[in-house]
Amino acid sequence: MAANKNALIRYKTIDQCLRNKFRQWTLDDLIDACSDALYEYEGKDVYVSKRTVQLDIQTMRSDKLGYNAPIEVYQRKYYQYIEDEYSIMNIPVTDKDIKVMNEAIQILRQFKDFSLFKEMDGVLQRLEDSVYSSQENHRAIIHLEKNERLKGLEYIDIIYEAIQHKKVIEVTYQSFKARKASQMTVHPQLLKEFNNRWFMLALSKSKYITLALDRMQGIEIKENIPYIDNEVDGDIYYQDVVGVTVAENVKPQKVIFRIDAKNAPYVSTKPFHPSQKEIDKTDLGVVFEIKVHLNFELERLILGFGDSIEVLKPNFLRKRIYHKLKTAVDQYDVEV
Repeated sequence: MAANKNALIRYKTIDQCLRNKFRQWTLDDLIDACSDALYEYEGKDVYVSKRTVQLDIQTMRSDKLGYNAPIEVYQRKYYQYIEDEYSIMNIPVTDKDIKVMNEAIQILRQFKDFSLFKEMDGVLQRLEDSVYSSQENHRAIIHLEKNERLKGLEYIDIIYEAIQHKKVIEVTYQSFKARKASQMTVHPQLLKEFNNRWFMLALSKSKYITLALDRMQGIEIKENIPYIDNEVDGDIYYQDVVGVTVAENVKPQKVIFRIDAKNAPYVSTKPFHPSQKEIDKTDLGVVFEIKVHLNFELERLILGFGDSIEVLKPNFLRKRIYHKLKTAVDQYDVEV
């Protein structure tokens, strides 16, 4: 459970304790109550220190979260609310809060057709009922790119649940190159979205494989096979690539390319990769450097810039792009 959720559970627990006027609450009592509440939520013992609860009380007293809780200590050891009707659950929602929630609802609504978000529909409806009642404009003003007709979206739920509950799955899969579908038993590790397509990173025979959800034809949970959890961190696993194709045990390479002066500002404001840096600027344009694995997605990105980009290094990639462009040109029999 995330640390901030733990904190919210402790705040709510402390609030419930202090609203109970039929007993006196020492710091140790509040610590025990918080520990019990976290155990109930997580199903395991969670250590709550004296310092943690003291900081929680300090936060509740402050304006940091808007609580300004009237907590006082009496007889040097007991805690109480000095206002009988006070509760952090009664804090009014401000106009700023309503505006933020309204914007969040507009964004979440755009995922309504994804099965993964269907369970949120009731929550969003209740939020809309309470938040929109104070808003004149219900029109979404943020639009996210999405492809609602993309095949394979129905598998997001089952893969998500398999990863969450550590289940092995058997996937019926047919790649674009395969003549027919085949079954493979895998240990799903991560769901990845790239360029409006969804992929699953999975462990198969001790190696990572990446499967596109739009090429899947069926998934079956395999209850009797022990699951292997490598606890993959997506930010780390994909840190050296553009896209989803990661070359195992291969070091990233420096890729140097020139963008013409007209298009350089676009690449500066939307980098090819987080490692991108500008290394030179001439009349011909701006030279950039990135450090990544060479993969299919990088080539597609480069080719998408057409005549506005020139790969300078490495020479292997430069030649590969050259041959792809030459093949493309040869397909056009146009008289000049």
